[in-house]
Amino acid sequence: MKLLAFETATEACSVALYIDGEVSERFEIAPKQHTQLVLPWAEQLLAEAGIGKSQLDAIAVGIGPGAFTGVRLAVALVQGIALALDKPVLPISTLAALAMQGADQKTGRILAAIDARMGEIYCAEFRLEEDGLVVAAGEETLIAPEAFSSEFSGSIIGVGTGFSASNAVLETNLKSRLIVCRADALPHAADVARLATRDYLSDNMMAADVLEPAYLRNKVALTLKEQGKS
Repeated sequence: MKLLAFETATEACSVALYIDGEVSERFEIAPKQHTQLVLPWAEQLLAEAGIGKSQLDAIAVGIGPGAFTGVRLAVALVQGIALALDKPVLPISTLAALAMQGADQKTGRILAAIDARMGEIYCAEFRLEEDGLVVAAGEETLIAPEAFSSEFSGSIIGVGTGFSASNAVLETNLKSRLIVCRADALPHAADVARLATRDYLSDNMMAADVLEPAYLRNKVALTLKEQGKS
């Protein structure tokens, strides 16, 4: 199985190449530089592996939620590549990819949270399966961190910038239940690729022209009044 994967929904930019169980990745925290990095990185990974784009089985992509520009970039890029190569696409939740940053912990529910700005976070809960991959344990949501409430009563593994948003209120509220909190964790294309292998083997792919981003939010900025400005 040969998959090329992209994840640009946050300030982190990454591209990964999965070949028969081995993953290579380019990753950098590079706000506003995603457009300049992703295609050269993809070409480098393919060249280093000695394979051409036509040999890929599918293209995987983190579809959000996250920054609007980053999500749009990844979706549009993957659509273009997949359509040109006539390859299927594998859409993966950015929150699921982020949750993989807590997969080294063997107990507890994983809560992935991304700072959505404007006093809100994108978040969702996941559980770890025996194959080492996460599966959703609830709906993805956009919410104020102080309003978050989990139906799960056990221990929690916290990952993502949502834990440091709004003066770290999410971490504070869940502190007694947190096994570990990695507030600096960001999603990786390598994890997008790993999660995509499960969908590929389940034949859970789609045509590039029906690929859609997962925004969760329609409003992208506060009004001047909401910002407290006249």
